[in-house]
Amino acid sequence: MMHRRAVIKTLSVLAGSYCIPLPAYAMLKKRFRIGACDWSIGRANQPAAMQTAREIGLDGVQVSLGSAANNMHLREPAVQALYQQAAAAAGVSIAGLAIGELNNIPYKSDPRTEQWVSDSIDVASTLGCKVVLLAFFGNGDLKNDAAGQQEVIHRLRQVAPKAEKAGIYLGIESWLSAAEHMTILDAVGSSHVKVYYDVANAHKMGYDIYQEIRWLGKNICEFHAKEYGQLLGKGPIDFRQVHQAMEDIGYRGWLQIEDAVPPGATMLESYQANQAFLRTVFPE
Repeated sequence: MMHRRAVIKTLSVLAGSYCIPLPAYAMLKKRFRIGACDWSIGRANQPAAMQTAREIGLDGVQVSLGSAANNMHLREPAVQALYQQAAAAAGVSIAGLAIGELNNIPYKSDPRTEQWVSDSIDVASTLGCKVVLLAFFGNGDLKNDAAGQQEVIHRLRQVAPKAEKAGIYLGIESWLSAAEHMTILDAVGSSHVKVYYDVANAHKMGYDIYQEIRWLGKNICEFHAKEYGQLLGKGPIDFRQVHQAMEDIGYRGWLQIEDAVPPGATMLESYQANQAFLRTVFPE
């Protein structure tokens, strides 16, 4: 009996010594994870993107739902299984989902896109990622298009309850300013429709990206780490200021590298340099 009491007492002391308060334990988890868009690493719509991500040294890949040509193939269970197997074999994550085809076939006008966006929520749930990027460039551009914005608001209102129920965030990436984005978000009125913030796109439009990040705050669901034709850290974007702005809004999550390949350089060497640079700026 005495021996048993002594053991219990010793175990209790040890348990108290090694017990970590919840906030401290949370800090042990990665605050930022580094991924890349599958189209940026030359593997759009290919499970082979996972192996390429491993070669680069990434934590994961933002994968495309598909194209009109393959009928958004990631909606098929067999294709989903191929991606999951490839991710497991490479030891990387399926970091997010994107519908880049909306640049060619606009969400604001083509009826097919409504089903694509709705189905993307199911696909994201199956693949274990939380964010679906909705692209609004090219044919889908919303800048100075009041009618297009109103139709997008209408369609997002219809699909938002499904996203909320599934815990999936729909992220709008466009040429719009922070204030213009918020006009859409406020009109939709959903906690699961947010801004997908691309720092290089915002800089190209002349927006103050560091203040926009702070102003949008929790209305940002994810980020593209990007430069046009230059390595990250070698262009006009100050990623240390980006990091500070993210800290100020409490952002934790994925940074997806896009573009950032200098003229004459290879994708592989550029992305290896880009991910290495980001890891010096964004602590794990």
